[in-house]
Amino acid sequence: MDFTFDARTEELRARLLAFMDEHVYPAEQVAHEQREQLSSPWENPPVVEELKAEARRQGLWNLFLPDAEHGAGLTNLQYAPLAEITGRSPQLAPTATNCAAPDTGNMEVLAQFGDERQKKQWLEPLLAGEIRSAFAMTEPDVASSDATNITTHIRREGDEYVVTGRKWYISGAMHPDCTIFIVMGKTDPDGADIRRQQSMVLVPRDTPGVTVKRAMRVFGYEDHYHGGHAEVVFDEARVPVSNLIGEEGGGFAIAQARLGPGRIHHCMRLIGMAERAIELMCRRAVSRDAFGKALAQQGVVQNWIADARVAVEQLRLLVLKTAWMMDTVGNRGAHTEIQAIKIATPRTVVGILDRAIQLYGAGGVSQDFPLAELYAGARTLMIADGPDEVHQRSLARRELKKYR
Repeated sequence: MDFTFDARTEELRARLLAFMDEHVYPAEQVAHEQREQLSSPWENPPVVEELKAEARRQGLWNLFLPDAEHGAGLTNLQYAPLAEITGRSPQLAPTATNCAAPDTGNMEVLAQFGDERQKKQWLEPLLAGEIRSAFAMTEPDVASSDATNITTHIRREGDEYVVTGRKWYISGAMHPDCTIFIVMGKTDPDGADIRRQQSMVLVPRDTPGVTVKRAMRVFGYEDHYHGGHAEVVFDEARVPVSNLIGEEGGGFAIAQARLGPGRIHHCMRLIGMAERAIELMCRRAVSRDAFGKALAQQGVVQNWIADARVAVEQLRLLVLKTAWMMDTVGNRGAHTEIQAIKIATPRTVVGILDRAIQLYGAGGVSQDFPLAELYAGARTLMIADGPDEVHQRSLARRELKKYR
């Protein structure tokens, strides 16, 4: 394994780092100020649209998509250091470069499983950043950590599918540009194979019977930059049979194909969040005095910073190894590594952010610094894309299988 960045990656890293310094970081405060003036909190502040235009002009666009026909054609190993950089400003940079979830996963699904009409109607405007999308899987009334529990019903009536169910924490659904939902539900609820009961269909937001009921908060945050996380009700919502993605019964397999890249993308960005936290810790430590000396001279603070640096270097190597394996042996071959990074990365980064908040005192939990919002995001990723415990269970079974 050679993790030396190739020439293209180095060139993109240099351009992306410059873009962050020259455009993204200065826009963070501007975006907060502009948002207060908007008629709806779910609209993009004008500076976000300016960032998107500049990123596209510089060719820093759709970097996540390995499909050269639709995206940048980068491997996971090439994309990893770029996603890490955008993770330093997770509210702005992923959106600015059209690399923000859930749109990334939805574009991957459409690119891999969509037919030509679906690609033309939904994938192309998503790739252009003209619309947003949402992935409707999680439900409030069942343990959605087990996707076979999903109760949303998709029944066929002639040339239409009728969708009925309630979803929540549907990311992006509050955004006014969110025009399409990928909905997972059961087309064969009594089927013998519980992993063939589910299907995915495309449901336009303006379909009669679709109601975006409310925004769900995450530790008190509404996550405006990502279009919020909504509760959505589908009440006899009818769509053409041609809106089926792939085949009936293929929903579970499509979900697993979608979640693999999504999990590593989250981990890549989490490392960038940790790097931002370390930078903030160091700046605070050298600029504040307590009990007669700089915080940087306090042994406990030195330990926090040293431990954070060691942890980030370990995580980065594990994420790069996972990216390399996904490129060389596929997502299935890298299953153990994907689970390992999904367990280790959010947990470790939450710990780093917790120490950074402690170092900042009252400022750490305030809106004046990004740490509290970063913490909320990182802590949520211990649940999103499968709770840690589900991945631990699966990983342990794989290890134990070797000895049975």
